[in-house]
Amino acid sequence: MSTNTPDPDPRNTPGLEPGGSVPPGETPPGEASTTSGAGPYRPLERGWGKGPLVAIVALAVLVALFFLAYGIMLAL
Repeated sequence: MSTNTPDPDPRNTPGLEPGGSVPPGETPPGEASTTSGAGPYRPLERGWGKGPLVAIVALAVLVALFFLAYGIMLAL
């Protein structure tokens, strides 16, 4: 009866040198060395854009007005 184990005998594994090391060129490099970087440098802009800031403030005012009107309706 023969068993098939997931861990083969290192003496019979192709691509291994004596002692268990891997010869140069047998495996690909861990990361690419030909990347060009993240792109051109652009200085960071400060603060929020005006559009999103106005939308958030308007939404907060509408929610506050809703709860104010709801509270007045409950008091009457």
